[in-house]
Amino acid sequence: MPYRAPVSEFRFLFDHVVGFDQVVATERFAEATPETVNAVLGEAGKLCEEVLSPLQRAGDLHPARLENGIVRTSPGFRDGLRAIAEGGWIAIAADPEYGGMGLPMTMTTAVNDMMSAACLSLQLAPLMTQGQIEALENHASDELKELYLPKLISGEWMGTMNLTEPQAGSDVGALTTKAEPNGDGTYAITGQKIYISWGDNDISENVCHLVLARLPGAVPGTKGISLFLVPKRIPDESGAPGLANSLKVVSLEHKMGLHGSPTAVMQYDGATGWLVGEENDGMRAMFTMMNNARLGVGVQGIGAAEGAYQHALAYAEGRKQGRTENNTITDHADVRRMLATMKADTFAARAIALANAVAIDMETATGHADWAARAALLTPITKAFGTDTGIDVAELGVQVHGGMGFIEETGAAQYSRDVRVTAIYEGTNGIQSMDLVGRKLMDGGEAAYRLLDEMEADAEAARADLPELAEPVWQACETLRETTEWMVAQGAQDRFAGSVPYLRGFARVLGAHFHLKAARADRGGKHERLAAFYIHRLLPEHIGLLTHARQGAGDLYALSLDDLAA
Repeated sequence: MPYRAPVSEFRFLFDHVVGFDQVVATERFAEATPETVNAVLGEAGKLCEEVLSPLQRAGDLHPARLENGIVRTSPGFRDGLRAIAEGGWIAIAADPEYGGMGLPMTMTTAVNDMMSAACLSLQLAPLMTQGQIEALENHASDELKELYLPKLISGEWMGTMNLTEPQAGSDVGALTTKAEPNGDGTYAITGQKIYISWGDNDISENVCHLVLARLPGAVPGTKGISLFLVPKRIPDESGAPGLANSLKVVSLEHKMGLHGSPTAVMQYDGATGWLVGEENDGMRAMFTMMNNARLGVGVQGIGAAEGAYQHALAYAEGRKQGRTENNTITDHADVRRMLATMKADTFAARAIALANAVAIDMETATGHADWAARAALLTPITKAFGTDTGIDVAELGVQVHGGMGFIEETGAAQYSRDVRVTAIYEGTNGIQSMDLVGRKLMDGGEAAYRLLDEMEADAEAARADLPELAEPVWQACETLRETTEWMVAQGAQDRFAGSVPYLRGFARVLGAHFHLKAARADRGGKHERLAAFYIHRLLPEHIGLLTHARQGAGDLYALSLDDLAA
């Protein structure tokens, strides 16, 4: 079924819901005029509809494969990646000094959403490169920037990040990859990395790996880790890809989904690399890329939700059954409930992600600490709720199809298989929730309380014109505030025990806040009706979630392993 880019939805969110006007009002982003935004969204939408969407099934049916040491990509992916690169879509937010557009991250977020809906396997390639560009902009030497950034921004070269090892997953500090000084300013990198998205391809001139490794004598744990840029081919004196580096793809993973995205096991055998940032400061540099990727992965979930929703809606509108007004299953109450849930949750998750991007843009434009704190607070929520929404909506999409959802030829199951990993990579959603109640509440909850103050003020104002929607949102904000106060007062273990339901409950209430803003901007329209559905039917879930969040860890650890045995 053809994908339709929701360009008008993004314009509505920009104009009425997420505060994009604040971004445009800054000197840094004054060029992001309505005309520019419309042009970028419109052209990106065409790319997704006409070029990327037709590749969705090809990537699933004809996976990337490893042949004689060369990674062969899925049919059509070469042309798709070239179209992305030639259109400048990799570098919307990148520094103009090196060829980027210098536009807001909010616009990149919208484009990545549409690309993820069109073909998630392919979108992973520019997402990895975008993250590497940001890491190099913030941490690399001028020499590395001048050589690598123009090539990455143009799409001639592609980027990856290499963290995970067979024995070191979420515990990154356990990694054993070594970096030995070569005596000429370069380093010999030796070790194995796994789960490397787009670890190689037969499309780009070069693949540039950001690799975490440990220098001789470095202290154990994350404080002894450094970051290195290790290209597939070492650039020659002219900057062109030269000799092959001492690295290889050992194998490609056989995955549940995302078959078009080559996920590699990478082996480094004394490969030449260059230090990025300071020695033993690799995690700080890598977190720049990871935070970029966490927003991006949350958006992948949202894009997949949009694709799954459109697929399910088209099927339901064409599936004849019963003697009803439309003679289709759209007239059945439960199908209508599922479709409304898919639509309402996707809107909520998308608004949260765009508000996250607005905060990043405002931090970039103003340097204000409050905006930095807002962006940090929203990042784990965006990542976890965005990907959970993608999984939930894709599952509902299969259910809407009924028996045909279980048949691969309809394409409904692919959305579910493809999006499932987004809750796992770039930090599992459990880790995101621990980050939220840990690092992000270390300020005593101040960033959360500032956001809650805004949410309650908006709900208070809405009581004048939409009291039946405003009141439950205001009450939900109060419950969230009380739970946040409880979290701040607890020790780490009790916080962590309730972190997942707390993040989900936070997202539920935040989604209601954005739905209420949308309803006020579209009185009597579809956004008011959708907000009523969300606030009356989905928002009440926050009560159970936040009750769960406040239970502490006692009952979890009262259960012994014998109690949990099969």
